[in-house]
Amino acid sequence: MVKTLLIVVGMLLLGVALLSVGIWARQNGKFPDIHVGHNPVMRKRGIGCVEAQDAEARRPNPLAVDERINNINH
Repeated sequence: MVKTLLIVVGMLLLGVALLSVGIWARQNGKFPDIHVGHNPVMRKRGIGCVEAQDAEARRPNPLAVDERINNINH
């Protein structure tokens, strides 16, 4: 049981080490920015970040008409 656990932990550590080589090999040590909102080609096509689109859709419309009826006087 302990031998299997040590093998699994060793494999996980090896995997993390191999994945981190990509970061160390890059010039600034950072992953490239692949966010949709920062991609100029996507912006040119009018495609934006879903979070930004959601925030824009939730923003209150100053031209909206309040359709709630507060008092019904018939």
